[in-house]
Amino acid sequence: MTGATFDARPLTDPVDMRAVRAFRSEQRARGRAGGSTAATVIVIVVVAVFAITIVPMVFVPILIGVVSGNLGVGIAGLLPFLLMGAVFVVVVVILVVNLRNGGIHAYRLARFAAANGMEFVGRIDDPPLPGMIFHNGHSRYTDLALRGHRPRFVEFGNYQYTTGSGKNSSTHRWGYIAVKLDVPLPNIVLDALGNNALGSNLPASFSKDQRLSLEGDFDRYFTLYCPEGYERDALYLFTPDIMARFIDHAAQLDVEIVDDWLFLYMQRPVSTIDPATWAWLFGTVGALLTKFDQWARWRDDNLPVAPAAAPPAPGAAAVAASAALPFAPPVGMLTPPPGVAPEGRRLKRGVPWIAIVAFALIAGLWILPQLFGGLMLFFR
Repeated sequence: MTGATFDARPLTDPVDMRAVRAFRSEQRARGRAGGSTAATVIVIVVVAVFAITIVPMVFVPILIGVVSGNLGVGIAGLLPFLLMGAVFVVVVVILVVNLRNGGIHAYRLARFAAANGMEFVGRIDDPPLPGMIFHNGHSRYTDLALRGHRPRFVEFGNYQYTTGSGKNSSTHRWGYIAVKLDVPLPNIVLDALGNNALGSNLPASFSKDQRLSLEGDFDRYFTLYCPEGYERDALYLFTPDIMARFIDHAAQLDVEIVDDWLFLYMQRPVSTIDPATWAWLFGTVGALLTKFDQWARWRDDNLPVAPAAAPPAPGAAAVAASAALPFAPPVGMLTPPPGVAPEGRRLKRGVPWIAIVAFALIAGLWILPQLFGGLMLFFR
């Protein structure tokens, strides 16, 4: 991402299938083919199963009819297998179309990235990011990832992970934007109220005593959590102009600040071939990037101080520069280094009461009839 550059034409322009195939071959060689590799494996497995099981069964009824001299009986016995073959053909066609479309989508995104000063990364297994969604479950990976490096590092990706196993497994999908910040900041979460249904949609819950109410209409759009003792720091970071940017551009996105990263989350794909989605994402990130520079001046008063690297010379210019920085000490004073004290690095997790209540109700609806039936049998 460079400046306000936004060229969506590669997302909709016609593509050369030869170029698409060459691109996918290159991606597979680099181990970044993503979901298309899994689709290819599925197609191969389905075809192999069909060849090993169904094909021989098709010829058995015909052989029986030929040997017995009654070909009609053989053809009648063939009908179930013909139906199974038709279903197989439909399944394979759907898989092949999805595989083809996946390759086209990845190719379009790669060209879109190049046209907008970014790079197409593709698949990232177990991405090493500190956000709350990146450490749950197993089989974790990002697909169709795009990265920009100017004016700061930004990554767009579609992420998924799996919880449970077998029939009890569930796949969780998120779209995310990861923005690299200049300095580590306290762990702060903005739970967007506009995308919640029955309670928060976040994969983690936080202790209620960490809620902080901000001025204006901000509380109508977000619930803000910050570590205890860092309320003043949150107010410094979320000045009225920054709150306005989040309300205007990110009111449907959950936000997390952790270490020196800012994450924007949503429960649908971020990396897509929809030009309108990218226009919104570019506008959102661009509006926020212009305000992140002032966060670089934040320092944690809970850290031990260290001598300033180069104290400014006394005079009107130095005094003016010092006065312009919130929390700035007088010229020549010792200042904490960049970083966050242990108590501010992570929010305290809370108890997901809604999930517990729902589980208790479901369990009760199953256990009570069993218990009542047992009592009725006992007193007969």
